[in-house]
Amino acid sequence: MRFSRRDFLAVSTVAISAASRLNAQNRRAKKAKGPVPPERIQYQIHPAVGVARLGNSPDSFYLEPQTIGGLPIECDAGGNPVMHDGKPVYVRTFKERGLIKRQGAQFSIYAYDSADPDDPGREIAIDDKDVDSIEWTVHLANKKAAWYNNDELIGDVMLASDRDPNYYDKDSWHNWDVSSPDTRFPRRNWIIDPGPRSVSRPGDKVSFARDNIPPDYTKGGFPKIDSNNPRAPYEIHTLGELLMDRAGRLVVLGGHGRAGGTEAIVTYTGQDTWFDDISDGPVTCRLKLRSRKDPIILKAWALVGSPKYAPELRNIVTLDDVMFDVGVRFMNLVPELYRNGGFNPGYHANYERDIQPIFDRIADYIWVANVPSMVAFASPRFNPRDSSEANRANRETFFRYFRDSSGNEVSPPHNVLFYNNVPLMPLNSGSNSVTNENIDRFMGLTNTQYFLLGQWAKGLFTTGGMETFPVHPRDAASAGNCVGHPMSPGIEVTWTTRNPLIYESPYRIKHAHDEQYYKEHGLSAEGDETGLWYQQHNLKAPDYLVAQDGCEPGDLTKRMSPPWMSDFYQCAIEYVAFKNAQNELSLSGIPPAPTYYANWWPPQAPVNVISGSLTRDEQEAAGLPAGYSVYYARGANNIANLVIAWKYMGFVVNENTSAEGKLYPYFTEAERNHDRFVVSAVAVGSPVNQLSASGSYNTPSNFFSQTWYLREEQSIAECNGIPDCNEKH
Repeated sequence: MRFSRRDFLAVSTVAISAASRLNAQNRRAKKAKGPVPPERIQYQIHPAVGVARLGNSPDSFYLEPQTIGGLPIECDAGGNPVMHDGKPVYVRTFKERGLIKRQGAQFSIYAYDSADPDDPGREIAIDDKDVDSIEWTVHLANKKAAWYNNDELIGDVMLASDRDPNYYDKDSWHNWDVSSPDTRFPRRNWIIDPGPRSVSRPGDKVSFARDNIPPDYTKGGFPKIDSNNPRAPYEIHTLGELLMDRAGRLVVLGGHGRAGGTEAIVTYTGQDTWFDDISDGPVTCRLKLRSRKDPIILKAWALVGSPKYAPELRNIVTLDDVMFDVGVRFMNLVPELYRNGGFNPGYHANYERDIQPIFDRIADYIWVANVPSMVAFASPRFNPRDSSEANRANRETFFRYFRDSSGNEVSPPHNVLFYNNVPLMPLNSGSNSVTNENIDRFMGLTNTQYFLLGQWAKGLFTTGGMETFPVHPRDAASAGNCVGHPMSPGIEVTWTTRNPLIYESPYRIKHAHDEQYYKEHGLSAEGDETGLWYQQHNLKAPDYLVAQDGCEPGDLTKRMSPPWMSDFYQCAIEYVAFKNAQNELSLSGIPPAPTYYANWWPPQAPVNVISGSLTRDEQEAAGLPAGYSVYYARGANNIANLVIAWKYMGFVVNENTSAEGKLYPYFTEAERNHDRFVVSAVAVGSPVNQLSASGSYNTPSNFFSQTWYLREEQSIAECNGIPDCNEKH
């Protein structure tokens, strides 16, 4: 057997490894299969893209979830998973001493029998008898400040045509008007590039820091510090660490959520002069076996994102869905589903694998967003597993309330809000509900998701046992906890992940160069990993485009906002101008009425949450009773506030930790640093402006509205934007 995408919902990484070995043993017993000849064994790293996340704790971290919507795994200081009775211990608290723990991306090596397509693989450990050595090398970088300014879908070459290349203006770079001391490579100075780091023995640990750049790596560096004009609130000194656990696995840790600049941030696209410690880059493993003469070189990718504040809640379209869609439509991943440029009209979806996850994710939204119109679609009022012709009308009616997602992101259905005066599903902002170029007002499913949902509506689906897709569960789980749609630019990554050119194979990012190349040439500030699209589709490219084959360190995240807090703050919700053919903005940045209030990615950036404070002291500090629906980011009243306050935000967790917790969940906000905020009661009175404890027709009533403020605002202002005047940068 191979693991299905549905298996991710129930099986952890540690359990997957054990199950893989058990299944292999059972299969060998059944087939009387002898030892696999060494020449038939192939090796791969999983996950193909591992996801680490920021945290301000200096030393506490955990390992990323190994199921979609699963809890992370506890580990010790060496990155070794904590086990109890042979099972992993899951994270229940996400802060230690009020500080957010970082999430580590864990990478493992798996061996497969190349002649057996059903071989689930087995994990390779450094103490296996055939393993001579394992060396991991990672090269993280941050290219945000050196890339073009974000302009919604401008730059997405997949939307190019003969008339319009849909590319950035030539001089629309970040920091294009800020002088650089390097006249030969002026943009490269805006790249944070600590160079590569390696670990080769259990217990090894090394940082990507300003003060330990390898002596032979002369092309890298960190932003220079000007003591007369320091960046506020923080300078960047490190992008994180990597370490090897006792089994030889790699663990990649990202930065600590520091960001700084010298100009005020005015919008969600970020600001010139600003840096943050988000990063990404290639992972390379040099595996030396005693049975083989030459070492085996394996590749993967590390991605560092912001904290996932609702770890168990899933986006309707995840990055796993996007990568799977790319694999299906461009890389022949499931030929019986899609081939020769089209979906197979006779293909049978599977309810548990393809349909139920969509319904489950809709249900997740109610804990982090005020979306009552979506409730009916979380639990259909008929038996959705019934494929009979008698039930067909119910299924097809249900399907008609989903936005037509058979085209691309800018097709006309993405600008339609209502069907029968009910908001179409999914009820998220599209990737461009702001400008008038490439308008995408409301989100759709991926093409593959939409096709499979359509097959279900027609009755072309099975229930129970299913054909499994050829995707390793760790690849899908890692991507499945990241945002897929919408992307403008996104949370972890952006729309470049929809382009097949960035992949070597399904889910696996294509490395542009090896480390020797970077030692000689450094990283490119201009190279576009999607630029070859023009040539491959006979389209005229801009003459200033630098097309690049594959990704360099920093390329997956370079289109994200610098700093990340700007997009996180301003793009939690959107006022979408749903009736006008053109978007129109007022001075406030909100389009004139009529508009519709739509969420972007609430499982990653919650909007409305339930207060979970249960004790008297907690409620007095929170200013709220338990069970109260409240705005999540309260107290961070602008982007600059959130640059400081992101680490004070709470985590949305399921309080029902019993065996039936997934069936009867209760998600509330926990671990918010209430002491970092001041709660005020603002009196809102009637027009006659008189206060009264009670009201009548003769005595106008008044009410008090709660407002939160960041406690540090005054001291930050006194320190010229720095949280602590005595802090060393």
